[in-house]
Amino acid sequence: PTSSEGGQAKSGGSAAPGGRLQYDDPKALEKAKKSQVLTRTEGQKKVPWFSHLPQYERESSLSQQLSQRQNNIIHPEVLKLGLKFADWLIVGGNSRTIALLHAFMQVVRDYQHKSEETAIDMARNLDLKPMISYLVACRPLSIGMGNAVRWLKGKISHLRVTQMSVQEAKDFICDEIDTYITEKIVFADRIIAKHTAGKLRDGDVVLVYARSTAVEQALLKAHGDGTKIKVIVVDSRPKLEGKQLLESLVKQGLRCTYVMLNALSYVMPEVTKVLIGASALLSNGSVVSRVGTASVSLMAKQYNVPVMVCCETYKFSEKVMLDCICYNELGDPDELQTKDLTDWRDVRDMKLLNLVYDLTPIDFIALVVTELGHLPPTSVPVVIREYRKEVTL
Repeated sequence: PTSSEGGQAKSGGSAAPGGRLQYDDPKALEKAKKSQVLTRTEGQKKVPWFSHLPQYERESSLSQQLSQRQNNIIHPEVLKLGLKFADWLIVGGNSRTIALLHAFMQVVRDYQHKSEETAIDMARNLDLKPMISYLVACRPLSIGMGNAVRWLKGKISHLRVTQMSVQEAKDFICDEIDTYITEKIVFADRIIAKHTAGKLRDGDVVLVYARSTAVEQALLKAHGDGTKIKVIVVDSRPKLEGKQLLESLVKQGLRCTYVMLNALSYVMPEVTKVLIGASALLSNGSVVSRVGTASVSLMAKQYNVPVMVCCETYKFSEKVMLDCICYNELGDPDELQTKDLTDWRDVRDMKLLNLVYDLTPIDFIALVVTELGHLPPTSVPVVIREYRKEVTL
């Protein structure tokens, strides 16, 4: 089970309907709905096992509701970002986190204040809660995004004990956001790529699934270092993210094979290593990643192929999950329809399930590669404890 970690109402306030809402808790759901700034139409045909998760119908205009509100305090940059999230125009944990922080950076820069206000007043008056609620209504935040939001609120709360002017406080927050993006994501991916490339040898056949920026950089780094490897890109509907990875690798001259998930057992005998990305790494060593990752890891385990996870430490979480039923995300079921399923909504007992994530148990993971180095998956709690401030937990 998971619990809410969406942050605080203001910097230091009460709990808000954040990205890590416990959807199987009726009281938590009811409380979250009362403070929502955006009401969406619930999906009508849900699979019973996952009926507690939010699934929405396609909306003609999400922003129309907000334009009709008298006290609309959603910043235009956040409004635009939410629409992109809802339409899946920005995908991937790192890309979404960077876009989120850039949007809030603009919110800080555009903060309106009176001449006599100080940083203390700014910390008190800068309310991110409705904007976060709006983004969550568009698409739930990932665990890494939730960690970044909590870090940002902590930095804003810190202004209460400073003697800065408002302009100095704005510059301080913007500089901190730039530093966070650079250290926790950009430089972290480069270091992970270097560590992972060092584990690859000439003649290795590396299997990857879907698309991860950390995995992609690792493969390009190994190729740039002269390591002769072959890459098997495994993909699945409906997103087919592996096609983008395949295109990127082929442009750089890597030897690649592209297969669908149902051909996994056919290619696995020749694989020597498996590289996967992660949406989150939990304290029990389990990995939350794009749905299908658990199947890839299970097959690799059966063939005694080591599975390496490339994950930045800002995605580490103190939470423990045994499955991805209590916490998950439902995509648009219409993405799964084919020519034979165009009228699936008219079939009374037919429901389509488009899960976004699954959970890979620790038993299937051989190694975790982070910017701190190579770690066994059992060391995640140690990293969280020893580097608590650095990983913003």
